[in-house]
Amino acid sequence: MRLSQMLFVTLREDPAEAEIPSHKLLLRAGYIRRVGSGLYAYLPLMWRVLQKISQIVREELNATGAQECLLTQLQPSELWKESGRWDTYTKAEGIMFALTDRQNREVGLGPTHEEVITAIARDMIRSYRQLPLNLYQIQTKFRDEIRPRFGLMRGREFIMKDAYSFHVDEASLKQTYQDMHEAYTRILKRCGLAFRAVDADSGAIGGSGSQEFMVLAAAGEDEVLYTEDGKYAANVEKATSLPTDAEPSTFTKYEKLSTPGTATIATLCDFLKCSATQIVKNVLYQATYDNGMTVLVLVNIRGDQDVNEVKLQNELVRQAGQYGGKALLALTVPDAEAQQKWATKPLPLGYISPGLSDSYIQSDSQTSKSFAPKFLRLADPTVVELQNFVTGSDESGYHVVGANWGKEFELPKIVVDLRKATVGDRALHDPSQTLQTARGIEIGHIFQLGTKYSKAMNATFTNEQGEELPLVMGCYGIGVSRLAQSAVEQSYDKDGIIFPVAIAPYQAIVVIPDISKADQVAAAEKLYTELNQAGVETLLDDRSERAGVKFKDAELVGIPFRVVTGRSLQQGKVEVVKRANRESQEMAIESVVPTLKQWIAEALSS
Repeated sequence: MRLSQMLFVTLREDPAEAEIPSHKLLLRAGYIRRVGSGLYAYLPLMWRVLQKISQIVREELNATGAQECLLTQLQPSELWKESGRWDTYTKAEGIMFALTDRQNREVGLGPTHEEVITAIARDMIRSYRQLPLNLYQIQTKFRDEIRPRFGLMRGREFIMKDAYSFHVDEASLKQTYQDMHEAYTRILKRCGLAFRAVDADSGAIGGSGSQEFMVLAAAGEDEVLYTEDGKYAANVEKATSLPTDAEPSTFTKYEKLSTPGTATIATLCDFLKCSATQIVKNVLYQATYDNGMTVLVLVNIRGDQDVNEVKLQNELVRQAGQYGGKALLALTVPDAEAQQKWATKPLPLGYISPGLSDSYIQSDSQTSKSFAPKFLRLADPTVVELQNFVTGSDESGYHVVGANWGKEFELPKIVVDLRKATVGDRALHDPSQTLQTARGIEIGHIFQLGTKYSKAMNATFTNEQGEELPLVMGCYGIGVSRLAQSAVEQSYDKDGIIFPVAIAPYQAIVVIPDISKADQVAAAEKLYTELNQAGVETLLDDRSERAGVKFKDAELVGIPFRVVTGRSLQQGKVEVVKRANRESQEMAIESVVPTLKQWIAEALSS
């Protein structure tokens, strides 16, 4: 392709709306153009990158036996109501674009396709002889992000590969899950990216287990906790660990003490000259389910720990049935305005005890229809073994010390891991290993769904014994457009993008420094033709621009190899520059094609 004929416009200054390096560079280098909030056009250079990534994904998925298809982007609400996720996606998470058509039917633009594929499987899969089956698509997805940002990282429209597998049992699912794990590993390696596979929370997709594939980058939105031995890695939302040991309490008898101005753990520790590990912290939440029921939740956790709200949300979803709900719509810390709707009197915030009385919740008939009459009490394991601990007294300005479970306070019946694992914690698999931290960009996510959707939507098959059983499912996603930007976030310098050879829009660019000089033009045209004929994807910068502009643009765009037909032509040579390390060498013109072919082959095979 000749740059003089291409839609190619670069910017010298960073666009005002761009926040992270990859977003700035993709806009400046003319790869993408913002159309609206979270909406970007993929311009010719970016479309080539996306096609290359898609082809790598396609090759690796096909190698596992997966079959490509294309599903509808418009999805009937009835399918989502069958699975129980319509309210979750349109109200709780609120990420689905939902609309009503002219026949007054509710439809949504697909953020994901579990419901559609399960409906197809329900209609078409009858026997165990058809299984296992793995179907995938590469398609545009839509999500109504509250705050679209970082370009293609968190947009409202994006390209994704999603696959869905169907099985007779968990053993078959686990085999395909492992096959997909290996395929994802090959995909990311072929794309030239440094990454880490980590244990992850399944979120609204659901299922028994999942892993995220994180491209490591300083600007990553996700925090990954891992051990140096390589045996553990998890998203911080999912991570588990051993907290530091609690210090023995310095209080030997139970008493109530005046502790003015100590509504925070730090001020309380300073006032009582005690360790935060001796304190039971009591955190109040307000949870609302999809049936309109609101539950007040009291979490007991050690004073030096923080509540992991993703883990808390998961536990509240598990508890939904006893409140008549299915999905959690909202989880908040109730402010003064929220408390007015249910509290019989002002709460002693900062001084709450584990035994906070249920009488704080109004019991009149109108309130009881929408508020559970008792606190849901949850304890983190960090508080279970504490003795003679410090905690609130339910009276502002006062705490109690020397308290014990089974004596002054009753330990909640539900004890569940709710703490946020942190850097420096000891690893569960080996306490001599401590958790380290890295930032990552989630590129892929694989799930063992089990029978969550097949049971809800009555998608069954007949086994060898003639029994009708629910299909066992898995699902597997890769953000294709996000992967493209992640490659830039992971590899750039002060002058621009450094694309890996495998996914660069072009592998080489031939630059004519001065198009008024016939020898430069002739040599460049010859090399341009020969490189393309040899299978090297090559651009020709034949624009009537200054040489400096052309060199800056070549570096900004990030084409792996640059060939310059400049002053060394008189010696039968051209300059060849490697974008990755700026290594430059003069090379005989006849050596350019075989040398670039060799370098590209080495890069693609590494």
